[in-house]
Amino acid sequence: MLSILINAYACSPNMGSEPGMAWNWCINLAQYCELYIITEGEFRDKIEAVIPSLPQRHNMHFYYNPVPEHVREMCWNQGDWRFYIYYDKWQKKTLQIAKDIIAQHHIDLIHQLNMVGFREPGYLWNIKDKPFVWGPIAGLGSIPSSFLKGGGLKFTLFYLLKNEITKLQLRFSKKVIAALRKSDVLITATPESGEIIKKVHNIESIQINETGCYIKKDIEKANKSNEYFDILWVGRFIYTKQLKLALNVIKEISHLKNIRFHIVGQAFKEEETQLYKNYATILKINDKCIWYGQIPNNQVQILMQKSHIFFFTSIFEATSTVILEAIQNKLPIVCFDRCGFGPIVTSDIGRKIQLTTPQNAIKDFSNEIIYLYNHRELLEAMSNNCTEKQQELSWDYKVKQIINTYYKILKNNATTKYRY
Repeated sequence: MLSILINAYACSPNMGSEPGMAWNWCINLAQYCELYIITEGEFRDKIEAVIPSLPQRHNMHFYYNPVPEHVREMCWNQGDWRFYIYYDKWQKKTLQIAKDIIAQHHIDLIHQLNMVGFREPGYLWNIKDKPFVWGPIAGLGSIPSSFLKGGGLKFTLFYLLKNEITKLQLRFSKKVIAALRKSDVLITATPESGEIIKKVHNIESIQINETGCYIKKDIEKANKSNEYFDILWVGRFIYTKQLKLALNVIKEISHLKNIRFHIVGQAFKEEETQLYKNYATILKINDKCIWYGQIPNNQVQILMQKSHIFFFTSIFEATSTVILEAIQNKLPIVCFDRCGFGPIVTSDIGRKIQLTTPQNAIKDFSNEIIYLYNHRELLEAMSNNCTEKQQELSWDYKVKQIINTYYKILKNNATTKYRY
């Protein structure tokens, strides 16, 4: 059995986003490998509550490197650049923890797992005589200018600056370049990220989405309402998730009989959450909207099983966990042809529109949803097709891809670096 040292800043059971992604990689890898996992301590209680119940628990060894609470708040408040100062310090301390682990235990290979963003690859690539895998990574895309305008002056300036910094960091950051060059295998989460790295640094990568799903064959069709047409939206209330655009779409299709729009999530501040509710009032669609706030993941799964469409309006991220969860729950998806989820949502399980302008998006999304509303048999077929898609996107399939990669690296590392 291979022994793998994993660096995963955010790792937690029963969560989505980065923590849930790392947790699912780890619990599935641990079925085949012995893992030594370095993570931040925010979710320690959650991890230690679940670990005793796992059959593979003896293959999972956690090492905690906690940061102060105010740093955690910076981490989850997107746009707070101060976090990267503390994150860099965290990675330097993690390097020493990793060296201590290697001194005490046999380690075959190092895997830099998350955060997914390419900007901060940590420092474990500095460790000599151990093969290094980095990824899946993303964060190399940009937001179209037509969508920047709606975010306000501060948002527009922030992302214009971010777009330029992204280009500069990829091209000139010493840490990024070193990690790229020292990676025995580089894994990218989206085709776009792989293409950009190839163009800028002439480095090949393999593409594996950062998240996966679990195969579910027992979803009860009877859970879906025959009286209502239920559309589900899940996400944080931030501009890139485009909830306001989704509300505009609901306004456009509000003439359809018995539409219900289920909204799961919230903003960082209650007053920001209220702004979205006020906007629904202005659009006169309050009677269509059901606001849940932040609810446990198992309740989100139940809502997915009861809904007819998963409406995903994000314009800037890698492969959202909720997309895979929708497929896992056999829920057809309507989204942009964008980021890591674009290649996943094929025409047999959903509908995609091009990311052009907000005005075009409202029109195109409305047309797609109206068509599906009027063709329930197509929705039924899409739901059934999700079963086959689950196989392709399953955690077990992805983990076996990674383990196969580990073995190939170890086989070839003695003479030459392994590249796909």
